[in-house]
Amino acid sequence: MNLSEFVVTETIIPNLEAVSKAGAIEAMVASLKNAGAIPAEDEASIVAAILKREELGSTGIGNGVAVPHTKHPSVDRLVATVAISSDGVDFASLDGDAVYILFLLISPPDRPGDHLRGLENISRHLRDQTFCNFLKQSKTVEDVVELLAEADSKQS
Repeated sequence: MNLSEFVVTETIIPNLEAVSKAGAIEAMVASLKNAGAIPAEDEASIVAAILKREELGSTGIGNGVAVPHTKHPSVDRLVATVAISSDGVDFASLDGDAVYILFLLISPPDRPGDHLRGLENISRHLRDQTFCNFLKQSKTVEDVVELLAEADSKQS
């Protein structure tokens, strides 16, 4: 499974301005709604589901990275977006540091395998420090898309 198969290009936020966990999640879910990747009427319940998941433990996994995610019946396939914050977001990360790279993932409840594969794929790439460094420096949607495509080609 390639990143390009589930990251919705039109939803990428190369200059996230949110400074809080909730603000970042709201902005990313709004970008998915604005691109038609999720139904507008489900925006609030998706945000609530992701924040509820965050109560179980922060998805800020360290090294300036967070992967908020949930399963939601409003989607029929795995969808994701990426956001880059130059100032950092307080995400209550495991290492206590701010988050600069965020991947937000939503999958249908009846496709747990896709959810796990998506998370695994994202996590594998985020363990690559070079990938993260370039992603943090991305200033445009095109920069991010190019990096994702490069990451996909390296794994094939």
